[in-house]
Amino acid sequence: MSKKKVATVSLAGCFGCHMSFLDMDLELLDLIDLIQFDRSPLTDIKTFKHRVDIGLIEGGVCNDHNLHVLRDFRQHCDVLISLGECAIMGGLPAMRNDIPLSECLNEAYLGVPTAIKNSTIIPHHEDLPKILDRVYPCHELVKIDYFLTGCPPSGEVIALALKSLLRGDLTIPRELIKYD
Repeated sequence: MSKKKVATVSLAGCFGCHMSFLDMDLELLDLIDLIQFDRSPLTDIKTFKHRVDIGLIEGGVCNDHNLHVLRDFRQHCDVLISLGECAIMGGLPAMRNDIPLSECLNEAYLGVPTAIKNSTIIPHHEDLPKILDRVYPCHELVKIDYFLTGCPPSGEVIALALKSLLRGDLTIPRELIKYD
């Protein structure tokens, strides 16, 4: 059996889901016999080299760069999985969703003790991603095939999900899904 190609990315989140991926410990060695990474921060490959079988998206979408990356993943992945609460519901970054963007920016740049007194400048440059009006869960912007819940999901759950997908179905025993 040829190895399946897998890609991963972290959008607006804490990278905790990737840390769980690494927490698979010895399961990771078993998976390496079955998969190869294409685009992933785990390998420092930043662009797709090939179409991939499985894509794992961690984090929500808070800026136009995140949106571009998410759409690119959808185009290059046969199966796309939202990994963790930030990708599924926006997570902690989505706490700003009830506050107008202008208020968030004012507080972050003008309302802090380190702000220059009487300054009205909120930094912006064309090279910086444009911040969206709110943080979006991935499924609101592209089709997501599967959702692995948790903050973060455990390495055991991620390994089991990948192995079951490689066998042709995604089934995870309910007792492995935890929300704490």
